[in-house]
Amino acid sequence: MAARTLARGMGSFFKDCEHPEARWSRCPHEYKIRYRNAAGKQAEEAGFATQGKAITRLTEIYNEKKATLRSQSKVERIQKYGTMRFEEYAEERKAGQRHLAVDSVRHLDSLLEHHLTPTLGSRRMNSFDHKVVDLFIRTMERSKTGLATQANAFDELRAILLDAHRLGIYSASQHDLRSPGLSRAAILAGRSGAAHAGAAWPNGPKPECGPGCTNSPSR
Repeated sequence: MAARTLARGMGSFFKDCEHPEARWSRCPHEYKIRYRNAAGKQAEEAGFATQGKAITRLTEIYNEKKATLRSQSKVERIQKYGTMRFEEYAEERKAGQRHLAVDSVRHLDSLLEHHLTPTLGSRRMNSFDHKVVDLFIRTMERSKTGLATQANAFDELRAILLDAHRLGIYSASQHDLRSPGLSRAAILAGRSGAAHAGAAWPNGPKPECGPGCTNSPSR
């Protein structure tokens, strides 16, 4: 009994009869399919009148398995990184930024040590929302942090939260993430962080964020 195998991981189809493959399209027997299910065990299905229907079913099964694996992977990432504290997450992310020059690393270390970690270091990554970002901005204002430093610190916080968003910890849209109302220009212009706090958080009143693929924590 011959079998026709599709692309890697998709399985195969065949006819369980005495006819050679060259006559399958003309013989009356139904097609069967063989594949590995999500648990990795071999399974078979029968009752396909045509080769096309057998291939369609194999394609459906293959796509379902891929979707299941993606979903499982996302759940695992959320479990791992969602409960991680900000200080630990930021350090792991920094370790993945191998392209940074020495001066850039020194600048990043300064922002983390003097501005981000003291206010946010113990907070778990899945607990961020626009109010937390507002608090961070207000803290810098009360400390009379320079506007340029405020802008740099905000940029770094936003980059870290974008990193977390790409890992699936938050669920806001990419469009919202790319156009925050409180931007570097707004801070440098001296506009109040409190007045724009809702927009400062990438998703407005909703939580959102995520790391860049090259800057993500090591997976």
